[in-house]
Formats: sequence, C-alpha cells, structure tokens
Amino acid sequence: MEVPDLGHGITGPLSPREGMVKNVSLESLQLCERDGKAEDSGVVGMELPVPVNIRISHITCDSFKICWDMDPRTKDKITHYFIDLNKKETKSSNKFKHKDVPTKLVAKAVPLPMTVRGHWFLSPRTEYTVAVQTASKQSDGDYAISEWSDIVEFCTADYSSVHLNQLLQKAEVIAGRMLPFTVFYRNQNQEYFEHCRYGTGGGRMLPSVKDNSGSHGSPLSGKLEGIFFSCNTEFNTGQPAQDSPYGRYRFQIPAEALFDADTRLYFGDFYCMYTAYHYVILVLAPRGSAGDLYCSERLPELDAASNRFLTRTVGEDGRVEFRHAQDLILELIYTEPVDISRGTVGQISGHQLMSLSTVNAKKDPSCKICNISVGR
Repeated sequence: MEVPDLGHGITGPLSPREGMVKNVSLESLQLCERDGKAEDSGVVGMELPVPVNIRISHITCDSFKICWDMDPRTKDKITHYFIDLNKKETKSSNKFKHKDVPTKLVAKAVPLPMTVRGHWFLSPRTEYTVAVQTASKQSDGDYAISEWSDIVEFCTADYSSVHLNQLLQKAEVIAGRMLPFTVFYRNQNQEYFEHCRYGTGGGRMLPSVKDNSGSHGSPLSGKLEGIFFSCNTEFNTGQPAQDSPYGRYRFQIPAEALFDADTRLYFGDFYCMYTAYHYVILVLAPRGSAGDLYCSERLPELDAASNRFLTRTVGEDGRVEFRHAQDLILELIYTEPVDISRGTVGQISGHQLMSLSTVNAKKDPSCKICNISVGR
C-alpha cells in the first residue's frame, strides 16, 4: 500500500524535532523531540512502541519499501505512522544555499512493508535519511506518539527503462526531419590529440567515464565509459559546424567506421540547459562489448534503420546512408577505443564557444518538453 493513498506528503521549514506538522486531512500532528520523550498530547499513560531495526528495500528512483520491528503487545493501539524523510547533507553541500525542505509523511497503520512513493519528494540517485514514529489518534483529534526511531540512510536508484522510454517518446515529438551526414566528429584541443598519438593511448582515443550532464536519474552518468562524438550538420551546407565549445581541433571519421551492421544503438537521455536547444544522448556499442552488455540491461534499444534520431540504412544498390535528426543536438557515446589513424585531425575555422559546452551541465527541471513526472 502506498503512502500517498493513505496520507499526504507534508512539507515545511521545521523538522520533527522543532514542532508542529499539519496535514490537510488532520487538524494537527504533534511530533516529539527525536532525542526526548513523546510530547504530551492529552493522553496519559499511553506507551507506544518505538520502531526498531528499520529496513529499506525495493528502491527505485521515486519509491521504496520500508518495514521495521516493534513490540507486538501494543500494535493494536497504533493507528498511524509518521515518517520523517530528508535529503542527506554532504560535506560538499553549499552552506549558503537554502536547505532542502524536509518531508513529513502520514500514513494509516497498514501491514508492513509499506511502499513510500512520490516524485514530488523523491529524486533519483539521491541520498536520504528516514526515521519513523508510531502514533495513536485519540477521540479529541490529538495523537499519542512514540519516540523517534533511529535514523537510517539509503540512496534512490537510477531511472528505470519505463522512465527512459517516457523520455524517448518526448524526444521523438520534437526530433524533426532527418538530414544526411557522412562523418562522426570530435572536437578537442591540440594537446588532447597529441597525447592520444604519443602518450598512454598508444595512438588511440580511449573511453572515459561519462560526466554528470543531463538528467539526474540517467543510468549513464558516472558509470558508462565511452568517447563522445557529434554528427549534426548545418542545414545550408550539409557539413559539420565550424564552431565548437570543446576545442579548435577536430577528429573526423567515416560514419561506417563506428556505426556498422554489428553496432547496436541505444537511447540514453533527453535534456536541455535552460536554453531553446534540446539534447539527446545516444550510445553506439559494438555487439557483445562491455558497453553493449551494460546498455542492454538498462537502456531502450533503437532500430538502427528506423528511429527518429540516428539511422543507418542500406539501399537496393547496397549503398549505406546515414541520417540525423535536424531539431536535436545529438551527443553520441561510442563505447570502445578508436584508433586515430582511422580518421583525420584538422583545425576548424570557427570559434570555441565555451557557453555551449555540456560538460557536467544540469538539466532544466522546469522544462515541460524534456521532463517527466519523476525526480529530475
């Protein structure tokens, strides 16, 4: 049974240690000091069991199950549970930023384990603390309550395939028509390519762990290793743009070299950065590679010949054609090392537009185009 069906998420500036919490269906809830005895709610001699051995399980990006042990002799007195849920503060937290408002949940006493679900107070890949009280509603509307349980910690999960498919469907709506292209390209500074040639790369560009750009719940960030490429072209020239936020030097490689008949294509993310531009992350993974195995368990696979973002088709004459979506900026992650000798490196004539960089870029949580009804 889920908490939102039983009570309501209650948010306010005070923690359970500091005072009163209100619920739209209840006149008032008196919450006790977590390190002291339950406050007097007009009920004398009422002792309620303190939840112990709290266990969190079945964690998703916006839900979890919670259960605990308590003295069975007083279970019949309990009518409600009070749950105090807070984002865990870390050493890197911004001390000058307003603290996240804690969430107080009120649920009728139901058989455990109980499901807590709600995208308005749970975000993906986020550490939380939780504590529980038991309560007994009295005839005058007040509550007798137990002491707070010990605090336990847990971390919510990444987006599931259900959530990623929701993002996929939203991205398809604005993808636009398909334009032809012939090369994948990667911009960096000159030192990067020199290091790939003569340094530890041994003449190859090596995969690195994806940064934290995009949706907060993406299963790619901080986990998948790969090399970023682009393929977008300018409408009027059919060629890659001469400007780039990542460097004045560009590696170009024929599209067929990275996207052949044995390459699997996955949808990874859809996001924007407080601008009109929208980005889609796609993964190109050679069949059977480590990247392919990782993505096959977590990401929606796309039909390489028929999707709204990036296609590879073979004509009747045997000629292979590649196309990309016009109205999206595609960020392509290739999961294997790439030998520099398979392509060319040259200097672009445009500018290095740093403002367009997506390195560790945070997704705009207010955008109605690319957000779904789950933590951002």
